[in-house]
Amino acid sequence: MKKWYGGVLTTSLLMFLVLGYCVMRKPVKESYATSSLYFNMTNPLEWINAMAPPAAHHPEKNNQVIPAEIVVSDLFIKRNLSAQEQQSLSTWYQLKRLITHDLVLPNAIEAVKEATVAWNNLMSAVEMDKLDTNDSSIKTGKQKQCPHFLSKTNATELDASGFKLRLPCGLTQGSSITIIGIPNGLLGNFRIDLTGEPLPAEPDPPVILHYNVRLHGDKITEDPVIVQNTWTIAHDWGEEERCPLPSDEKSKKVDELDQCNGMVGNVTSTRHVIATNKSSMVQDGAKSKKYFPFKQGYLLVATLRVGSEGIQMTVDGRHITSFAFRETLEPWLISEVRISGDIKLISVVASGLPTSEDAEHISDLEALKAAPLPPRKRLDLFIGVFSTTNNFKRRMAVRRTWMQYDAVRSGQVAVRFFVGLHKNQMVNEELWNEARTYRDIQLMPFVDYYSLITWKTIAICVFGTEVVSAKFVMKTDDDAFVRVDEILSSMERVNTTRGLLYGLINADSQPHRSPDSKWFISPEEWPEETYPPWAHGPGYVVSSDIAKTISSKQRKGRLKMFKLEDVAMGIWISEMKKKGLEVKYEKEERIFNEGCRDGYVIAHYQSPREMLCLWQKIEEKKRALCCGD
Repeated sequence: MKKWYGGVLTTSLLMFLVLGYCVMRKPVKESYATSSLYFNMTNPLEWINAMAPPAAHHPEKNNQVIPAEIVVSDLFIKRNLSAQEQQSLSTWYQLKRLITHDLVLPNAIEAVKEATVAWNNLMSAVEMDKLDTNDSSIKTGKQKQCPHFLSKTNATELDASGFKLRLPCGLTQGSSITIIGIPNGLLGNFRIDLTGEPLPAEPDPPVILHYNVRLHGDKITEDPVIVQNTWTIAHDWGEEERCPLPSDEKSKKVDELDQCNGMVGNVTSTRHVIATNKSSMVQDGAKSKKYFPFKQGYLLVATLRVGSEGIQMTVDGRHITSFAFRETLEPWLISEVRISGDIKLISVVASGLPTSEDAEHISDLEALKAAPLPPRKRLDLFIGVFSTTNNFKRRMAVRRTWMQYDAVRSGQVAVRFFVGLHKNQMVNEELWNEARTYRDIQLMPFVDYYSLITWKTIAICVFGTEVVSAKFVMKTDDDAFVRVDEILSSMERVNTTRGLLYGLINADSQPHRSPDSKWFISPEEWPEETYPPWAHGPGYVVSSDIAKTISSKQRKGRLKMFKLEDVAMGIWISEMKKKGLEVKYEKEERIFNEGCRDGYVIAHYQSPREMLCLWQKIEEKKRALCCGD
């Protein structure tokens, strides 16, 4: 009995020591509070229950090796699709070898796995739709799945003090979420979380942005602070970004806005007491040096706005913080807004949401459909346009503007959008309907992460040489206005049909070595100090021999992958040059990487409204004039 008792005591003591060691080793920022007094700590499960334990993590699952052929098998099963529907898959099956042999780009395996689930769900919905062809109400309903705005009336209660607002078709650049409320309660702390779609067999969705306001500080500071972060079940919490910034941290720029407004901090004011014979006067200084945008009991109007590089927060009309997108955590993935904590919520409005147009109410529908590809005729130019799944408005703007050039409508030039799948089935169904309606979309067999855009470049080369035969192949973006007539004139002027790279050439750029950069490249990815010449992404043209070589190499599994697609094109051309190709680098200064200038050939970062304005000026003035504010 004594031996048994002593054994139990020894075992208990050993377990206590191990547990204590683990607790001591765990960093403060990764700890999870179990007391309601610390409900403001970053625990994703606090949305459900502040006392709940953290989600179980299984990192060993990420290291399992799964044969690529098994991962992609469902993507390439022949489906019962019409000839019209097959047109959207012209490059789909030709990318099978690329996916199975060159999974070296970041997040490639995850993107293909997720695409398999999305594709199977979409095809099931398509089959169901065909079975219900007599029920017109189903089709009508599907055309109205993506509302252009949502409000608190669309929200559901999360708990006694929180709400969740479902975003059926995600967010896109220009989307915003405006919150009106009053911090209240014991501490006045509250959270705004933008979450994505949960993956199968994973209980919690990824957090694309965790915006945590702590009016009385936390374990790091006693001053008020805003903490921003991301969370996924596979990688746990990312690196915290705090505002005000720690004294040893340098502020970054996101969309040309400060990561943290330098004026944000503990409220202080300069006050001077002036003594006189009669009394003492208190004279305020010019203005407070520091301020904090949130205060208990005071009304706030806060807006989260999606930019091209990240998400900005303004409070009462003043910019407060910026948060850069992180890899695989991008705005189009956001499917829900969750607001909880000590805040009396008065209003929530999500506006500028991605919406698809109802084809039944478009009067000029036939003029917007892609012109048929001329059989056995060589095109002068094929243009592939990068687009993201829920960028419905941008694609419509392109169709209504520079896709209306005579050369495009006559079939001399062909234009196609290259779009990956979404993890949200509703968005995929909208995309499928759009593809069937306009016949200008090429679906990609992977989920549309930014790190995989190089695969789209390859698909454009495949389409321009294998699906059609074009003299020149061009890549551009869905927020770029392309003067097709001027591109064709430039090709005639250059008078080169082999070894051509035409665009805004960069001949002396260096890799971004800072991990904080969106374009970060490690020495393992590119060991050299400089890149070979390459053309900026808003728009560049290559001759058909270059595009054909790229298509052939990917089919044989011999193409070097690089995650920056425009630089990748420069690297591939440089390799061809080493093997004897005579390359002509034609620099076009009238391609503007950011914005617009009169006389442009390509103007980048143009909103749908600006695209329509540019086209109107070309039609009315017959000149390439930019639009004012």
